[in-house]
Amino acid sequence: MDIVLVAGLWLDGSVWDDVARELVALGHQPVVVTLPGQGDGSADATLGDQVAAAVAAVDSAEGNPLVVGHSAACSLVWLAADARPGTVAKVALVGGFPGPDGKPYFGFLEPSDGVLPFPGWEAFDGPDSADLDDEARHRFAATAIPVPEQVVTGIVRLTDERRFDVPVTVVCPEFTPAQAREWIDGGEVPELAKAKHVEFVDIDSGHWPMITRPADLARILAAMAE
Repeated sequence: MDIVLVAGLWLDGSVWDDVARELVALGHQPVVVTLPGQGDGSADATLGDQVAAAVAAVDSAEGNPLVVGHSAACSLVWLAADARPGTVAKVALVGGFPGPDGKPYFGFLEPSDGVLPFPGWEAFDGPDSADLDDEARHRFAATAIPVPEQVVTGIVRLTDERRFDVPVTVVCPEFTPAQAREWIDGGEVPELAKAKHVEFVDIDSGHWPMITRPADLARILAAMAE
């Protein structure tokens, strides 16, 4: 199965390199998305541009792909499922949840001078970054891409309720499956509360398992695809 991989904020497609190699070894074809404004030099990219890139990757995949989003990009892949509910076979949400219709794509940090820069590690102190050593932190911060303001402040627009028929797996890194269920049951993730098929998989990592546990993440995704 083709597996579409969409990275979260500040990351380009190269963050998936180790996962992609493992997926190929496991017999699957990774389709890595380079998001506008996150690796293609488009400083004026919008949320609509990023959604279009994710949808284009779905359209380019062979057959019905598994679509994987990390962190904030969980909203992007859910928007892709909304746009192509008959094409997306499954959605994997790694370390994040889809935002609801009518809300900003990412409202937890304030942009500055037209972009949202990486805020530094203090914002991710604790379980998020506990498994990143000093070298990995330095490399991440040095290569982090400021995300255009029009991406993070863009409004999520969901229109097709057939998205709720698409099976979803929540991959839980810095939080547990029990916590994820509690948030969904408590109304904090209304999109998944309406989804008809939701499963949970634990992975013992921080917020970026594609960096610290790529082989384990690839095996999880391969098992979903199979």
